[in-house]
Amino acid sequence: MKPRKASIERVTRETNISVSIDLDGDGQASIKTGVGFLDHMLTALTVHSGIDLAITCNGDLQIDDHHTCEDCALAIGEATDRALGERKGFARFGSAYAPLDESLARAVIDFSGRPFAVVDLGLRREMLGGLSCENIPHFFASLATASRAALHVDVLRGENDHHRAEAAFKALALALRTAIARTDARSVPSTKGVL
Repeated sequence: MKPRKASIERVTRETNISVSIDLDGDGQASIKTGVGFLDHMLTALTVHSGIDLAITCNGDLQIDDHHTCEDCALAIGEATDRALGERKGFARFGSAYAPLDESLARAVIDFSGRPFAVVDLGLRREMLGGLSCENIPHFFASLATASRAALHVDVLRGENDHHRAEAAFKALALALRTAIARTDARSVPSTKGVL
């Protein structure tokens, strides 16, 4: 079986990011973005997806958290896209629900090659730790764009914004676990023959 791993460096005037991903890992996380709440969410994503993820980011946090959040999502998405390679022999689709106490989230993903995101988290706070709540849906959209996936993430209920956000990341993790699962098929899972 061909390893599904990728490492990338993303260097801009706003961020300097290093990402290594192993889609067939066991959920090992080494996350250092400089934004504590983002680290917490990415650790949850890693552990519950079973993907090994190492990421370090030095971003322009003296300005705000936007570039760090966005560029981390783009780097993780690009690494995921590269690790999927020719997109053969994997499930392609994944969906999952995840509760966190009173909150319930749903995530559905399709590694279709056609990026699109619909995200409705219903967050009410301005910030969660050092992460702007407006950047959380933007993270999901940026991840979908760079990984060339259609992604829908909804929080169906919940009162606590920390719980709502974390349930969303955990639902995505479980959907990812299903979508990247290897299959015995040697072909691309598409009537078009390409993804």
